Amino acid sequence: MKNLIQKLVESIGPSGYESAVREIVRDEVAPFAEEIRIDALGNLIVRKGSKTKSGMRLMLAAHLDEIGLIATHIDENGFIRFSTLGGVRPNNCPGGRVRFMNGVEGVIGIERLENPDRPFSIEQLYIDVGAASRQDCPIKVGEVAAFYRPMLDLGGRIAAKSMDDRIGVAVLVESLRQLKKTPHEIYFVFSVQEEVGLRGATTAAFALDPDLGLAVDVTLTGDTPKGVKMEVALGKGPAIKVRDGKMLSDPRLVQYLIETAEKAKGPYQLEILEGGTTDASVIQITRAGIPSGCISIPCRYVHSPSEMVDYNDVQNAVKLLVTVLSNPIHLG
Repeated sequence: MKNLIQKLVESIGPSGYESAVREIVRDEVAPFAEEIRIDALGNLIVRKGSKTKSGMRLMLAAHLDEIGLIATHIDENGFIRFSTLGGVRPNNCPGGRVRFMNGVEGVIGIERLENPDRPFSIEQLYIDVGAASRQDCPIKVGEVAAFYRPMLDLGGRIAAKSMDDRIGVAVLVESLRQLKKTPHEIYFVFSVQEEVGLRGATTAAFALDPDLGLAVDVTLTGDTPKGVKMEVALGKGPAIKVRDGKMLSDPRLVQYLIETAEKAKGPYQLEILEGGTTDASVIQITRAGIPSGCISIPCRYVHSPSEMVDYNDVQNAVKLLVTVLSNPIHLG
């Protein structure tokens, strides 16, 4: 899967501008899909299988978009001020490299701080694309960019920008590729604009009205020095979400995922995330309500230019998902 992952994470697709990433995914899934369509908001919706007596209509969601930047002002010297698309943290920005949708690259700089010990804001940052004046600047107000870094393959671990959630996208693509037979009517939804409000999954879930929803996304880890206090760690398997900042997973689905992982003799962890959420939270409250949950890929340094995952966790997430999709689902 590493070639697919690299292709996905090194592409540019901030929220609302996912078209290039969507085309990569469309080409990858085409040989295995029974139906492919793009809805009005830009979600790529891929169908596999037909619903049998023992099956369900399932919606699986992984988002195409990544956090990004949008130019708001170009000053007289050609420096670009910007706002954010999604959860860009100011402390992850200085010295970072970005690429605009038109291919122009630049470096994020920071104003001289009066008190370096105090937190700084996005308003104190700017992008330097090498321009000498406003007229010389190749970027206009309203153009968008994302962090730009090549993927780093560390053997068992891989790091790149936009693992959130291109790694989830890769898991869905690989699961579709490996899925040979299913009793379900499955909709693989590669959603848009998740980072700015879960928008794509909201409209897709309303249109599809599934019997059950499952997101595949990243989650934080508690395995770095003086890091966040949580049980999830790299290398211990995919995490089955119990709760996050906006959702309580359906406990029947949580138990079913645990039992499935144990029967398949695959590693798993239980995830309780204090803040943040995934597409599953809006699928859950669509129409009259949909039993929903999430399979999470443990990820260090989320919303930074170098997010890190464990390759075995990714493969085991595919194994768990394919097992779930290949068999009838009984929630009790």
